[in-house]
Amino acid sequence: MLSQVKGLSRHFTQESLRAYLLDRSVRRDDGCLIVRGYGDRRGVHQKLAGRAWAHIAAYVVFVGGYDPDLDVDPRCGVPDCIEPTHLRQVSRAENCRTRRRGDRCRNGHDREVDEATGRYRRVCRICNREAQRRWRQQRSAEVAQGRAAYGRDPSASSDGLPDGG
Repeated sequence: MLSQVKGLSRHFTQESLRAYLLDRSVRRDDGCLIVRGYGDRRGVHQKLAGRAWAHIAAYVVFVGGYDPDLDVDPRCGVPDCIEPTHLRQVSRAENCRTRRRGDRCRNGHDREVDEATGRYRRVCRICNREAQRRWRQQRSAEVAQGRAAYGRDPSASSDGLPDGG
């Protein structure tokens, strides 16, 4: 059964992998069993035990009956949760259908509803506007620095022709 998990280190047995996962996890108040993987980012799927995904390894060890053609999905919606009662196997289409986009972007702005689809917009307009403003400021600073490097006055005309011509 463990041989079906892609990227899992071969030295693990059912018991050693179970102990490994439980040692690296913490129980939250809401019932989720959160695993600590290789990275320090929380709220994303974690890799551990070789290069295997933790939620897939947990499904194999705690639940059993793993089918590699199906996706393992946490019902609670927390990607780094390995609680056995929260894990289920669904088809790729079902997994994509049930994904939910949050009502706030990662910077905390309220998402707008797209009138055409009735779903939340993929890109936050406020974050996009701020990113474009930062890009324009950076680009204008690069242009001014380039002009100064070639001895041109930054306030001169931008068409490249001498004045009065």
